[in-house]
Amino acid sequence: PMSRRSRRASLSEIGFGKMETYIKLEKLGEGTYATVYKGRSKLTENLVALKEIRLEHEEGAPCTAIREVSLLKDLKHANIVTLHDIVHTDKSLTLVFEYLDKDLKQYMDDCGNIMSMHNVKLFLYQILRGLAYCHRRKVLHRDLKPQNLLINEKGELKLADFGLARAKSVPTKTYSNEVVTLWYRPPDVLLGSSEYSTQIDMWGVGCIFFEMASGRPLFPGSTVEDELHLIFRLLGTPSQETWPGVSSNDEFKNYNFPKYKPQPLINHAPRLDSEGIELITKFLQYESKKRISAEEAMKHVYFRSLGPRIHTLPEILSIHFRCINIQFERDS
Repeated sequence: PMSRRSRRASLSEIGFGKMETYIKLEKLGEGTYATVYKGRSKLTENLVALKEIRLEHEEGAPCTAIREVSLLKDLKHANIVTLHDIVHTDKSLTLVFEYLDKDLKQYMDDCGNIMSMHNVKLFLYQILRGLAYCHRRKVLHRDLKPQNLLINEKGELKLADFGLARAKSVPTKTYSNEVVTLWYRPPDVLLGSSEYSTQIDMWGVGCIFFEMASGRPLFPGSTVEDELHLIFRLLGTPSQETWPGVSSNDEFKNYNFPKYKPQPLINHAPRLDSEGIELITKFLQYESKKRISAEEAMKHVYFRSLGPRIHTLPEILSIHFRCINIQFERDS
């Protein structure tokens, strides 16, 4: 590393907003518009994730990318991925993010889908903490899934990929050309609702909670109809009584689903205690306005074992794991 003075001198030459500041180390993923690299900053020596968005498409910069930039610049929280820098050239827009080792999907795969229930609780709390912060600022994430939750070796979890946040319609493909998964999408959205409130994110939290606790996705549907079918088979086919307004929904009428009775969730997630089951039920409500908010969920008795200090942490402080050994081995 350079001395501080020479670093400061070269800072003005390389500086923020310049591509020369960063060394690309390896490609992490690629889509139609965007390529993500693992990189290193020459200024700080820290690892970064470089999300390079190509601009030569006739549409110009994909609006999802611009949206992500404008949102993330304003979000400063321990459970939201930090946008360090933006590099703009004629050909590309590169977003420079802090680097985290893996996403929740990889984490679950790596521990053989048997995560300790203590870690399930810690991760869920951090998801809620990041979301509550967003929701206070009227920002919806709208594409929560394990691949968008990043985890470092300390066990800190951060929300990432705000590309769909605040967009008016939920597209079927993201700008990195991944098909937007249906597995975490709430039934009201699957049935065509475009009235978005912060509650849109809470259904997905319930699905992710289940997946961490049970080691498998809750509703892995391949089409909208299949997705709704899986939901109704477990939670019961909704009726005018259980979901006011559903009987007049054209899409719902067209599908003509069998009338399933609700099943006890505990049969499907035996590792969850009664408090966990109660909380997951509050996320998985058909009527979006009945879903528990992120703020309320953090106060749920399920988290009582984490102690009271966790509730008074400043936004930029992570919930500390000094006393907790987060293991990346088979965390069974």
